[in-house]
Amino acid sequence: MDLSDTGTTVTLIAGVLMLAGVLGVLLPVLPGLVLCWAAVLLWALLGDASGGRWIVLILATVVAIGGTAVKYLWPGKRLKNTGVPNSSLLAGGVLGVVGFFVVPVVGLILGFVLGLFLAERARLGPGQAWPSTRQALGAVGLSMAIELAAALGIAVIWVFGLVAT
Repeated sequence: MDLSDTGTTVTLIAGVLMLAGVLGVLLPVLPGLVLCWAAVLLWALLGDASGGRWIVLILATVVAIGGTAVKYLWPGKRLKNTGVPNSSLLAGGVLGVVGFFVVPVVGLILGFVLGLFLAERARLGPGQAWPSTRQALGAVGLSMAIELAAALGIAVIWVFGLVAT
């Protein structure tokens, strides 16, 4: 591998960005899907120009847009059906951000769960708070799974494009 070759360097940087993007879906500190798409964009723009790279970029863009839309629509509909209000999710988000700074990385998840639970406890009472919180966490998990599937889909498209071009 010759790192003085621009194409190789661009491909290597795109690969690192792609890996960071996939990991960013699992660690909600990085914008995972955006990083995966940006890796393909970088590879298409700065690599050796060919029509195949633009096709890969178009496919990656379709997957990124579709994944983002489904990520918000499907779990959102599920949450609406269970009756968890946006205010409870907001409370979870705020406490998640606070938790991130108090206990790095893990505090984000712990703070979100605690904030969501406390908001639901205030809204529904102690008996109904945990089932409601569990349903909301299931929707958040579904959202992360959809985003991970889209990020991996972009990565697979990029690898096939890398081999084909």
